[in-house]
Amino acid sequence: MAKRLISAAIAIPIGLVVVILNNELLYYIAMTLFSVVAVYELLMATKYLKNKLLSALSLVFVAAVPFVYWIDALRQHVKLFYLCFIILLAFTMIAKHERVKFEQVALVSFVSLAIPLALNTISFIRTNFPQHAMFYIVYIMLSVWVGDAGAYFVGTFLGKHKMCPKISPKKTWEGFIGGIVTTGIVALITCFVYEFIDASINNGVHTFSVNYLYLVGLSLVLSVLGVLGDLSASLIKRECSVKDFGNFLPGHGGVLDRFDSVLFAAPFAYMLFQMCAPITQI
Repeated sequence: MAKRLISAAIAIPIGLVVVILNNELLYYIAMTLFSVVAVYELLMATKYLKNKLLSALSLVFVAAVPFVYWIDALRQHVKLFYLCFIILLAFTMIAKHERVKFEQVALVSFVSLAIPLALNTISFIRTNFPQHAMFYIVYIMLSVWVGDAGAYFVGTFLGKHKMCPKISPKKTWEGFIGGIVTTGIVALITCFVYEFIDASINNGVHTFSVNYLYLVGLSLVLSVLGVLGDLSASLIKRECSVKDFGNFLPGHGGVLDRFDSVLFAAPFAYMLFQMCAPITQI
């Protein structure tokens, strides 16, 4: 418990600084760090890290991806960048066919493409919605992390029916429902507080309108996607016979242990925000 509290006391202020500063480059640097560590943890858990060439290609690619999206001159060539990575993996598989198997290349390519792309949707939100980026990012994180906390407490006191006992023995259907309800309530409060702050700053005048129904409804979906991400990570850990992906945050596990619930939720929210923004200027 002491390690968990110390880690939280260090990690939470750092996270708040990144959000409050709301600097685009800072977001890309933070997401790059998290992506590299998360992929490293997964390669370590699957024991594919022993293949140094594949691991090196993967980690270099993951470290470069965010900046390809951030730098305007490179962004227009992002597809070529992805294609070159796949070609290098295929070349490696052929050149080292006695040691490098297709399933290794398939897993390395999947995690190298999926994890940084998922985590960097947080950075994409900052780039594409700069005016309300802070709110959107806090809203997404609260939707998955508060849902997880709500599920834990409700499940602890009221949980009776196991959800996925062979994957995550502590998860219950009562906790699952409690987490969704908690998420909806917190999303409603978050929207209200954001509008209240706007009016307070502008002498009682609202400069934008928040679509409460949209954001509360979406938060329920994000909560479910958070559970899906968490269960997916739990299944991988069971198959790899590891308790945690790492110890980046002592007492909490690795980066992937903390961000597994974000991997599906953040991209989904980002795409919906692009389709229809939930906040409109007045």
